[in-house]
Amino acid sequence: MGFFTPDYMFTKTVNIGEDFLAEKGIKNLLLDVDNTLTTHDNPAPAEGITRWIEKMQAAGVNLIIVSNNSDERVKPFADLLGLSYTHDAAKPLPKGFNEAMKKLGANVENTAVVGDQIFTDVLGAHRLGLPILMVKPIELETKWTFKIKRPLEKPFVKRYLKKHGGYVK
Repeated sequence: MGFFTPDYMFTKTVNIGEDFLAEKGIKNLLLDVDNTLTTHDNPAPAEGITRWIEKMQAAGVNLIIVSNNSDERVKPFADLLGLSYTHDAAKPLPKGFNEAMKKLGANVENTAVVGDQIFTDVLGAHRLGLPILMVKPIELETKWTFKIKRPLEKPFVKRYLKKHGGYVK
């Protein structure tokens, strides 16, 4: 589909269902933090995330956080959710993804990435041959870097939505 185009798009992380994952043979999820599990720099998970994690784990899905953020940001958040994590992941480079898969005992055939950004999560996943389950950002960021990046993502999101007729239900 293209290096920058998501494989699947969901309106929210909590809309990713265990049946969808089982159908695709996905047993492991590498999870982004900011605007995927919570809003930027928020120490608390977004509404429904804790319950979603419990549902995924009950279904036998292994979860780990993969974040470009520092240990000081990621550790308290991961601890709150009871998840293992990789910080300073350097997405879209393979480093953090490979480290996370090693911690889970996962491989490319049964692992997917969940994230909200084209140029880190989507590109990084595709560089390793991992499917990407892209989610809409929980809220739009105000930092200048995102004011540049988000408009650049729009053509890839539009291409996906046009080809698939919308988000995965």
